Amino acid sequence: MVYYFLEGKITESTKLQLDTLELTSALFCEVNPMPIKAACNMIGFMAGTPRLPLIEMSANGKERLKKAMINYGIKI
Repeated sequence: MVYYFLEGKITESTKLQLDTLELTSALFCEVNPMPIKAACNMIGFMAGTPRLPLIEMSANGKERLKKAMINYGIKI
């Protein structure tokens, strides 16, 4: 995305950015780093759980994140 932009390929860069909106929104739907850890766990990196006072993502948040990851093409 950045390389396209720097090369003056604004249309291509914009398309890549817009393609990530659902995923980006899901990754920030709850307090960071909870969604990042959940995403890493979903793809097998076993990031564990957040340290207190943070907790695991809500079930709704996890489902939203999982759907966004699948829609973006990430294998879970």
